[in-house]
Amino acid sequence: MASATASPEKQSSLRRVVTASMAGTVVEWYEFFLYATAATLVFNQIMFPPSDDPYTPIIAALTTYAVGFIARPLGGIVFGHFGDKYGRKKLLQLAIILVGVATFLMGCLPTFDQIGYWAVGLLLFLRFAQGFAVGGEWGGAVLLVSEHSPDRTRGFWASFPQAAVPLGNLIATIVLLVLSNVLSPEAFLSWGWRVAFWLSVVIVAVGYYIRTKITDAPIFLEVQKQVEAEKHLRYGVLEVIKRYPRGVLTAMGLRFAENIMYYLVVTFSIVYLRTALQLDVTAILGYLVIAHIVHMLVIPPIGALADRIGRKPVYFIGTVLAATWGFIAFPMFDTRSPIVVILAICLGLVIHAFMYAPQPAIMSEMFPTRMRYSGVSLGYQVTSIIAGSLAPIIATALLAEYGTWQPVAIYLALAAAVTLVAVVSMRETKGSSLHDLDRVDEERLAADKDADRATV
Repeated sequence: MASATASPEKQSSLRRVVTASMAGTVVEWYEFFLYATAATLVFNQIMFPPSDDPYTPIIAALTTYAVGFIARPLGGIVFGHFGDKYGRKKLLQLAIILVGVATFLMGCLPTFDQIGYWAVGLLLFLRFAQGFAVGGEWGGAVLLVSEHSPDRTRGFWASFPQAAVPLGNLIATIVLLVLSNVLSPEAFLSWGWRVAFWLSVVIVAVGYYIRTKITDAPIFLEVQKQVEAEKHLRYGVLEVIKRYPRGVLTAMGLRFAENIMYYLVVTFSIVYLRTALQLDVTAILGYLVIAHIVHMLVIPPIGALADRIGRKPVYFIGTVLAATWGFIAFPMFDTRSPIVVILAICLGLVIHAFMYAPQPAIMSEMFPTRMRYSGVSLGYQVTSIIAGSLAPIIATALLAEYGTWQPVAIYLALAAAVTLVAVVSMRETKGSSLHDLDRVDEERLAADKDADRATV
């Protein structure tokens, strides 16, 4: 059983697990968000037919971006099933290779002028592969840490893979910022952007190597042996839906506003600042660099706060503030003042962190070990289809239709209302034991078995 505090040896082992989890997550999200930025700055110009309306190619590029989100639940289901059977580590190693290959090949793609709509088709295929891999990455990465963590500090330790997401985004933004600075606009659009995608080979190699140095958590290894010995024990997405539907629905509800807000802040903001306000691309990327650093730094302290005061209060604060961000941030954007714009983006990511930081602990504490990978992946990834994947598209369409930011702010506020329902209805799990959760699951299975015998 995980103890309230960990010995120095366990602390050292936990730090290695955190490092390995973060290393791979940085790689995965460097590549995933590299596409997001390229979609709004590059792909809309070279991968699609030209248009007199500046928003049309952007919406087309963001639609291919959404394909990655559609693939993520499928990846979560497949990786979750085999991750619950064979272990978190093996599946994480596969995920990092798959996303690396897809991203490298994106850098090799011909343009629309060269092969027409075949360029769009190839881009869609690689984006799907990338999303499939990322769909399996998140659940494995956070569980690797959550299942190694002491009960009383799980919120803190499990938040580090979340902090790796803005770190990956930060690296992607820095790479594009450097390339856009040292190259002429023509050279960057012609071949410079490809370098950022090719660099994934180096980052993947480092992340894969680090992940070879860790093992799955003892609690998983114990349950794995139990599942192998007791053939009636099941795992996978169907078992999760059957046994823990409330956990899946709650996870989806918690994810809804958080996912929408993130992509409004880091993706749609680029569209708004560049297309509506005509700000310089290099300046926008510089603003995002600062914001990603702030986001990365605030996530672990907020995770620790969730250990002290509880998961629900922290998430409640983030959800309520998320409803207000659009009404505050867009007038700040409209000032065109660099400092004010940076503050608006940073404010959005700090608010987001109040929802994002406690997520791994909350979702890990919803499902027993035998189906935890499937449960957290399903609850986390399915929501992305209707939330994050569509958020930049919906926001851009609203901006194009109404010519103002108010409908976008209302859209985010309505999303926050949905998530608030999930926050109010969720159980507080601060300090809970994963072993106790497994024990309750075993008791439920035994009771069902006795009921079946009595029926017979």
